[in-house]
Parts: sequence; structure tokens; C-alpha cells
Amino acid sequence: MKNRSLAASAAVLALTAGAVQAETVVLSAYSGIFEENYRAAVVEPFMEAHPDIDVEFYGMPNSAQMLGTLRAQKSAPQIDVMILDVSVAKAATDEGLFAPLDESVTAHVADLYPQARVEGVNAVGVTFDNLVMLYNTDKVTEAPTSWEALWDPQWKGQVSIPAVPDIQGTTLTIIANRLAGGEGYMDGMEPGIAKLMELAPNVQTWEPRPDVYQPISSGTAAIGIGWNARAQVYADKSDGKLGVVLPEEGSGFQINVIGLVQDAPAGDAARTFLDYALSPEVQARFTETMFYAPTNQKAAALVSEAALERTAAGSMDEMIPINWLEVATIRDAVTEQWRRRIIPLSR
Repeated sequence: MKNRSLAASAAVLALTAGAVQAETVVLSAYSGIFEENYRAAVVEPFMEAHPDIDVEFYGMPNSAQMLGTLRAQKSAPQIDVMILDVSVAKAATDEGLFAPLDESVTAHVADLYPQARVEGVNAVGVTFDNLVMLYNTDKVTEAPTSWEALWDPQWKGQVSIPAVPDIQGTTLTIIANRLAGGEGYMDGMEPGIAKLMELAPNVQTWEPRPDVYQPISSGTAAIGIGWNARAQVYADKSDGKLGVVLPEEGSGFQINVIGLVQDAPAGDAARTFLDYALSPEVQARFTETMFYAPTNQKAAALVSEAALERTAAGSMDEMIPINWLEVATIRDAVTEQWRRRIIPLSR
């Protein structure tokens, strides 16, 4: 009996030691509905597959706050992996806050779409999102097919649009520039600014509260713009009130990237999580859950047709090429034009 007792005690000590040695990866990404779905589709299955690694999700509302947190922790990082907007990731890279990320970190890098790898950014695309048109199905009884529907006089005072500096407003400016015959956003956005000036009288609000999806779902506004992934989720929750359309002229991608924090404490465990997040199976699962287009080219074949139709994954050639690092250099000038020439016209 004594030997059995000693053996049992040794087993307990071994288990306890194993628990103590379990590594923790701190993941920072968007809070709210993104966190809810990413936990379910990625984080929890990862921990089941890797019981020796715990993942703590540290949610923050936006990329700017994430960058500020990285700066504050630069001398003693507490975050291991971060998901944020690509343009903000460029600033983090320039400040030495992200470690280099290439095929030596994860072989999945080789399978990413070209748009997911941005020169000068030590992070790679983990999700693609795109701007879509939103409409209230009671007010707009026939689904619009063109961005031009926003300019329809019947929607005067019924359009809801997040203004710049929100990236949704910036993306709409690039789309409007193309609709107006502009050659390219870096050649000047005057055609797009002029076209948005024509839209302004239709706009009910440039600051939708709490977001653009709720006022359109409730019928406070009739039509507007938003990001596809969130729109699809809210459409499912709206009892059919929120319609979502990718217009025939195409759209533009917003890229969320995933990166390893420089000198982060988790080390190999963090790389294991990042590799998992970029795998085709996991990318496909998150697409099924929240309708972000996958960045791994092999993932599309694993996504159901029904889910694929609710993303831009099948419309890659219809996406307007947008280099968000270039856009960052003209963002202040575009914002000034909005404030001075566009927004006042809706008052």
C-alpha cells in the first residue's frame, strides 16, 4: 500500500509539474463580435489541439489602441501575437515592435494570396474584409446592384456612412473616385471628392451610432456602407431586416494582419499559434463562422459554397487594388477635403 501511495503521489506531482510548465500565449485582437467569433473558431480549438498551451485573448477596440499598448510595453512585452490593421502594423514594424515573419516562422506564408504580404510589414494577412452596401429590406424592397444607389434622390436624408478618418469612408472615397472616372487614388482624388459632394445631401449621419449596422437594421436609415464580415453576422441576427450587397463595380479589401511581437515571452508557443491561425483548415473555419475571406489560397476549397458566396473570396479579381501604406500618406489630405467640402453639404 505504501508503494502504491508513493506512486500515486509521484503521478500527481508529475501532472502538477506539467500544468506549471504549460505555456501561455497572449493574443491581442479586436474586442466585441470579432473576439466572440475568433475565440470560438480559432482559440478554443487551438487549445484543444495543444493542451500544453493556453491562449489569453486580450481584446481592444481598435488598432490605434493596440499600437499604443505595444509602445508602452516595448521594454517588457506582455503580448505575444497581435491581429490589427495592416497600415498600423507598418508603424509597429518601423518602430521595431514586430519580429520578422517569413517562411522560416510558418510554411503557410508561401500559400498566402499576394495581397496578404505587404513589403515592409513584419506581419501577414490573416483576414480579408471588404466594403459592402447595406440596406433595410423594408425600405429598399429590391436589392441594389450598384454603388450608385447611394446617390439615388429617393434616399435623401436616409443614407448612413462613417466619415473619414474611418477607413470605411476612405475606401468609399477610392470607390467614388473610380466611379467618377479617376485614374487612381495616388494621382489625385478630386473626381471622387466631387462625387461625394453630390452624395452629401442624401446623408443622414456621418457618425452612425453605435455602428452603421444597427440604424439600417432598425430602419432609422435606409441604406449605407459597412464591412462585409460584420454585416453578414448582423444580417443573420436582424430577422431579415439587414440586406448586404457586393455591388457590381467591385470593392476594396481591408487587411487584418497577424504578427509576432518582438521579444515576446511565449517564443515557440506563439509561433505555434500563428502557424495554426494561418493554416487552410483554420482559415476556412473562421470564414464559415464570420465570413471574412481567407488569406490562405488553399482555404477556399475547404469553405462551403454557401459561406463562400457571402465573402469576396470568389471575387478576388473584382477587388480594387489598394495599397494601404500608400493611402496612409494621403489620408490627412483626404480627411481635410471631407471636413471642408463634403460633410458641410449634408447639414
